[in-house]
This record gives sequence, C-alpha cells and structure tokens, in this order.
Amino acid sequence: MTAATMQQQALAEAADMVSSVPTGLFIDGAWRAAADGQQFSVHDPATGDVVARLANATPSDAMDALDAADRAFPSWSRTPPRERAELLRRTFDLVMRDRERIARIITLEMGKPLRESHAEVSYGAEFLRWFGEEAVRISGRFGSSPEGTGDMIVSRHALGPALLITPWNFPLAMATRKIAPALAAGCTVVIKPAALTPLTTLYLVKLLEEAGLPAGVVNVIPTTNSGGATGPIIADSRLRKISFTGSTQVGRVLLEKASANILRSSMELGGNAPFLVFDDADLSRAVEGALVAKFRNIGQACTAANRFIVHASVAQEFSRRVAEKVAQFKLGSGFDPDVAIGPLIDEAAVAGVDELVQDALSRGATLVTGGKRRGGAGTFFEPTVLTDVARDSRLLREEIFGPVLPIVTFDTDDEAIAIANDTEYGLVGYAFTASIERGQRLINELQTGMMGWNVGVLSNAAAPFGGVKMSGLGREGGAEGIDEYLTTKYTLLPSVFRP
Repeated sequence: MTAATMQQQALAEAADMVSSVPTGLFIDGAWRAAADGQQFSVHDPATGDVVARLANATPSDAMDALDAADRAFPSWSRTPPRERAELLRRTFDLVMRDRERIARIITLEMGKPLRESHAEVSYGAEFLRWFGEEAVRISGRFGSSPEGTGDMIVSRHALGPALLITPWNFPLAMATRKIAPALAAGCTVVIKPAALTPLTTLYLVKLLEEAGLPAGVVNVIPTTNSGGATGPIIADSRLRKISFTGSTQVGRVLLEKASANILRSSMELGGNAPFLVFDDADLSRAVEGALVAKFRNIGQACTAANRFIVHASVAQEFSRRVAEKVAQFKLGSGFDPDVAIGPLIDEAAVAGVDELVQDALSRGATLVTGGKRRGGAGTFFEPTVLTDVARDSRLLREEIFGPVLPIVTFDTDDEAIAIANDTEYGLVGYAFTASIERGQRLINELQTGMMGWNVGVLSNAAAPFGGVKMSGLGREGGAEGIDEYLTTKYTLLPSVFRP
C-alpha cells in the first residue's frame, strides 16, 4: 500500500469516527440543539474540508448550562470523594479504551501528526487518573489555638459552579486538565471548548456520560460567539470560578469581567519561552531537546521554545545540526506516518507566522531553511530556522505559535539570563548545561513558573503547570491543581479540655 493510499484510508477512517461524536450541546444531562437551531462548521486544517456541523450555543443556552450546574452543585459537592474518584477513574479507562478513535479525532480537527495525538491522549487521560486519586486526599487540620482558648478546625470545600474555557491546540488535555480537578473537588462545570476544535471535548463528555456522570455536573456549550455566551455566565453571582487557557489579551478581558463578582480565577496565558544552550552543553542532547521543544504540536503550544539563546562558542555548530534535522522534516497531513509537521490551525495563523518571519528578515536575520507557506490546500508553513536575529525583531518579543526557530547568541551567563528575562511573559524556560551550579542559579533567576533542565518537554499531570508575570495566575496539575477549586474555612470552637 502506498503512502498516499494509506493517508486516504486514514482520512476516511477518521471521518467515519467523527460520526460517533455528538453534534449537540450537552446541558443538564441531555444532548440538544441550540435554542435558535443554528450550527457552525468544523474544518480539517490539512484540507480545508468541513468535517462536522455542530450546534452553536446562544447566550440563553449558556445560561441554561449555568442553571443546570447550579442545581447540581449541592448534590455533587456532597457526593463522597470516593464516588467522585471512581467516576474519573472509569472515564480514564474509557478514554484508554477509545484512544485510537480520540487520537484520530484530534488529528482531524487540529492537524497534529497522529503519533503526537496518541501522546496527547496518554497525557490528557492522566489528569483523570491523577485527580481521581487526589479527590480522596482533600485534607484539613485540627489543633489548639496558641492561647489555649479553643480548638481550630481548618476545612476545605468545593467553590461552586465553574466556567472552563479551553484552547484549540490540545483539545483533550486542556479539557481533562480543567474538568478533572473541578469534579474531584466537588465543583460542577460549564465548559466552552474552542470553536476550532470542539469535537474532542464532545467525545470526552460522551465518555463521562457513559461512566455515569450525574445530570448537570458537566455542561458543554460549543459556540462561535464566545464572548456572547460566556459574558452572562461570568456576570452571574452563582458562578464562583473561572479557568481560562488562551492569549494574554483575552485573559486580561476575562479578569476584568471576573473582578465584578470577585471570582476565583485561573489564567494560563501566553508564553515566550527562552531555550538556553551554554558552552558546556551536550550538543546532541540540546539539539534533540530543541526539536521537541520547538516543533511539538507544530510549534503551536504556549510551552514551545520561542527564543533560542545560544553561547557564541557553540552557536554555529548548534545551528548547523538543528538546520540539518529541520530540513528533513516532512510537511503534510498528520495522518501520513512520515509527516513531522502538520498544518497550522487556520489561515490567520499562517499569516501571523509569515509576518514575524518577514519582520526578522527585514532586520537582517539569515534564513537557513524554510521560511514560507506551502501552496495548495491546507494551512501549512515550512519548518524554519533563522540565525543572526536582531534583538528588536518581533520574533523575540511575541509568541510565534508556529514552526519557526530563531537563534541569538550570548557571551556570559549574566547576558543569557538578562536576554531570557527580557519579556513580559514567564511561563517556562529551558536550559542545557552540565553545570550543577549554573542550573541552580537558573532555577533561582529565570523568571518563569517552570523550567526544563536538559529536557525539552516537561508537562506532567503530577506536576504544577503555570507561569508568572503576563503568563498567568494559578496552577493546573499536581497536588496544587485541585486547590484552585477549593475554598478554605476556619472554625473555632471552645476547647473541650479547658475548665
């Protein structure tokens, strides 16, 4: 069987799998059409073809979803933690049962290579298992007051209904990373998936339903009118929590709206990750780390390395090795097993990446490989390496969100750290060095919420994910992730031992 035939067969199988995805809104335990009957289209970015038509939630649908979440909250928050945990575990098992189907849905609607979609399924499913385990470990404390006048009880309780807004780039993992801790804590949710990639979330909720999800605990409102649908929910005093992953610009707007009712807010926003290569780095490891940190998910990740800051003594060799690898990457549909770089999510994404590359070239950057969009169907941009990038280039100031690797050089550690921290963002940084002392200094001085030391991928369900500065508020994952959905109560009572 030829590669073209295999690809055509894979596309046909994926399209068939989409037929198993619900096309309606999920509100109060039932699938239904939008209030006005309107629908919107979901496209395959590799071809531009329409792959599904879905109900397009209206503001009134959104309020119905909040109504359902509010009604379900008292019962769900009193549900024993073990029962909440078992629901999440059953859903984990169902996701793993259907992992091939889910991976193909991800590739069809988002575009990433199928092997990366498989990796996302494994990663995303882990949040269900992890927070199922955390549900039974919500703890408090008890002790005498220092003065001996009474006993102090510190307990933790579910916040209330939560609004979850997810991005398009990791459609399963971003949903499970928010839904799982909310349900584990005892919160009910309204989730609005990205209009570009809603199919994966809808299929996940179908599995939650199969696992025994009570009515109203999870409600899903796909829509192309994000602000119109979520605005009334955020303004309603019954909502007690908002969690958003997306751009810093949108995050600012949501924080302003959330301030009216003093909502607990988690914001996982933009990134501008530095990737530092020092003169003592293992270059083979650094090159492999650079390829995965930059080109995983076609560069469309907030954790993607954005600025490659390389010691002058090794910059030429590092650039040569990276460019040789990148020049061999095959561009095409994610269903082709030989493809390393799939399409960008839409035409606007291609135009944005092209603007950043042209700006860098106009300021004197050297194009080593790639550098342009591919003609024909789909939204493809060639994997690109640039050297001699000027410090004032937009590539170094803005989040690229595409397969472009820009390289700048440094001479001293102080200079490298200064370049790395010269950004309003602070999500993640990567550093390749053999020096323990230097690594410890970077832990202390890099202004990021996460750091990869001699590794190019660090996301893990058991670890706290989040940033500082304009990269956001709060943490997702790890033991810290469930805290975002809990409130702390202090109670004082007279000591039974006091006369």
